[in-house]
Amino acid sequence: MNISLLIILVFLILSIYLGIRSTKGKEMNLDQWAIGGRGFGTIFVFLLMAGENFTTYTFLGGSGGAYGLGGPMIYVFSAICYIVAYWFLPPIWKYAKKNNILTQADFFVSKYKSTKLGVLTAIVGIISLIPYLVLQFKGLGIIVSEASYGMISPAVAIWIGAISVSIYVTISGIHGSAWTAVVKDIMMLVVILIMSIYLPYHYYGGFTPMFEKINAVKPDFLTLPKSGYSYSWYISTSILFALGASVWPHLFAASLSSKNAQILRRNSALSTLYQIVLILVLFIGFAAVLVVPGLKDPDLALFEVAKKSFSPWFIGIIGGTGLLTALVPCSMLLMTASTLLAKNVVKVLKPDTTDNQIARIARTAVPILALLSVYFTFKGGNMIIMLLIMAYGFVAQLFPALFFSLWKKNPITLPGAFAGIIAGVLTVAIMTITNSTIATLFPHWPQAIKDLDSGILAVVVNLLVTLAVSVVTRVKKVSENQLENVEANS
Repeated sequence: MNISLLIILVFLILSIYLGIRSTKGKEMNLDQWAIGGRGFGTIFVFLLMAGENFTTYTFLGGSGGAYGLGGPMIYVFSAICYIVAYWFLPPIWKYAKKNNILTQADFFVSKYKSTKLGVLTAIVGIISLIPYLVLQFKGLGIIVSEASYGMISPAVAIWIGAISVSIYVTISGIHGSAWTAVVKDIMMLVVILIMSIYLPYHYYGGFTPMFEKINAVKPDFLTLPKSGYSYSWYISTSILFALGASVWPHLFAASLSSKNAQILRRNSALSTLYQIVLILVLFIGFAAVLVVPGLKDPDLALFEVAKKSFSPWFIGIIGGTGLLTALVPCSMLLMTASTLLAKNVVKVLKPDTTDNQIARIARTAVPILALLSVYFTFKGGNMIIMLLIMAYGFVAQLFPALFFSLWKKNPITLPGAFAGIIAGVLTVAIMTITNSTIATLFPHWPQAIKDLDSGILAVVVNLLVTLAVSVVTRVKKVSENQLENVEANS
């Protein structure tokens, strides 16, 4: 066993230990397991929510995107999602606290008075979380395999990770995620700062010379192209991420763990500064462009340049940190998906199921969902960044119904919410399966429209269907009420 693999193993054991230790003295009912008994303070809420930016996507997708796509990767530095969260999360938290809401689907059930809508939103949430889980497992396989210098294959690493996180989540729930997130984010900051500063200065003599040399060798690589990943793609993708970030089920659960609404506002304000770190991740990818050119898989850029630049012990630190960037998000994703499945699907199908049984079902569902995610991890070969964009396209379809539910008088009817979500999800699914884009569907439209993110098209379809069906059903209901009044008077 080399030193790098040994360090990775230490990180794995530490994460499992923290998960088990975090439950000491706590009665791990569903409320404690899923949302920490609504008792987390600023630090834990911040690390669970803002810290969700530090995943394998940050570690590999951000640097790989900079290596493979260049300039268009600046979309990751977007504060829009936190502006949305600043205004949305406090009223959601207050409503959830008042109505004892545990999951995102519970929120829709309460707002629209429909358990069926709860089932639909739970299923959409679970479907959205699967690509996100696949992303984490795919990244985990790359990280452990590369950091161990090939001693552990990606497949073996994925299986070890899936088994470990299943045990970890089943025992500790959100408490383990919170404690491990502390270690993960400290290590991520250290590793990213060292690599993002050292690599540009070591190979290029600084940041400005790095960009000058890249621009000289690959003109226009650092800018947004006129078509494809253009300005309209950048703007639409940034908006899609802002909408999606506000309705991710696992972030919804993390927000409910807060002690009060003010913590959520503080967290949203601080998180905008936290995104500066994402720019540093791009510097790592840009540094690799000329140092390790010609990589077939851009997701390998970080480790290829790291192994060329650092000693094996530091590669082990990078690998161990990368391991945590997979395990912590995986734990939140699996816990949220299993809770949605147990509480908002099984409970509806079997209303007589007790709370204790729901808690057991949720924990049992963790390894099942992990296995399903592992299956899709081996089946799919998408680049990490593309997996994330697809997941955001799915989950963003919950935004219109959530947005209108926060109005004093909701203009959306239950059938409208149903129809809109289904229309949006089907649009994303069909475009994903057929590998379609707005450009292939409407080749004669202006370039700026053709370059829009496909997820935005799905949101527009969703919104139009939602409003149209709501108007029709509301008019129909008014007509039926008038007819009933006439019949009663006669």
